[in-house]
Amino acid sequence: MSPYVAEFVGTMLLILFGNGVVANVLLKRTKGNDAGWIVISAGWGVAVYIGAFCSNEYSGAQLNPAVTVATMLNGDLGYLMGAGYMLAQFLGAMTGALLVYLFYREHFTVTQDPDAKLACFSTAPNIRKSGQAFFCEMIGTFALILPIFLIASPTLVHETKSPVAETVSSDSAASVSDAERTDNESSLPESTLPESTLGLGSLGLLPVGLLVFGIGMSLGGTTGYAINPARDLGPRLIHAFLPIKGKRDSDWSYAWVPVAGPIAGAILATGVFKLLSMTVSS
Repeated sequence: MSPYVAEFVGTMLLILFGNGVVANVLLKRTKGNDAGWIVISAGWGVAVYIGAFCSNEYSGAQLNPAVTVATMLNGDLGYLMGAGYMLAQFLGAMTGALLVYLFYREHFTVTQDPDAKLACFSTAPNIRKSGQAFFCEMIGTFALILPIFLIASPTLVHETKSPVAETVSSDSAASVSDAERTDNESSLPESTLPESTLGLGSLGLLPVGLLVFGIGMSLGGTTGYAINPARDLGPRLIHAFLPIKGKRDSDWSYAWVPVAGPIAGAILATGVFKLLSMTVSS
């Protein structure tokens, strides 16, 4: 799988599960109707984990233009390839939003609230102050990207006894005491007593999902925490194009906030990370 296809598929799954949980909570006559914000936040955390799990091996599982911008600014990704990543992310987000609509189409029909229908695609604040909303999106994205930079891959260190040490121990067992045998083993060259480092496999991506869940619970209440331009703009475009019965306009006057805010947060997080790296290295 190419990295661009991986970004497309990962972002599509991210939106399918993420906007899917929003639709399940907000639309009428669903099994999850009125389940509340905790369910939505948890659903988005799981959505990020699933999307990242499916794409990480092929593309690094960025799934977010803000993350891609931060990666490019940090020098870890070329600008041309980064542009391809972002295009794939937007297309994946649009496809995921379309699948959510097709899945819940009958529930969109029986839901009368046009704002609830729009919320299944994109974000909006309940208090309409664009400057404050921009700040919230910037800080929310900062709180996402800086930990992504700082979180090391979780590993387990397992000490193993080398074959040489095993041989010495077994050959000496009949003729030396326990204390003498311990001395023999500890006197072997360090290279013969290796440690093996074990990764956590797919669980290594779990902290990012938990991070998104935490951001939702702590910082998501003001704007609905887009913290991802593709997550908001792609589905918003689908809402504009689809013939949804009883829908409202797609709220284009606000659409710049969940795009510009996360990009600003990515720039801020990258700058702080570089500053911290310089401080540590000095």
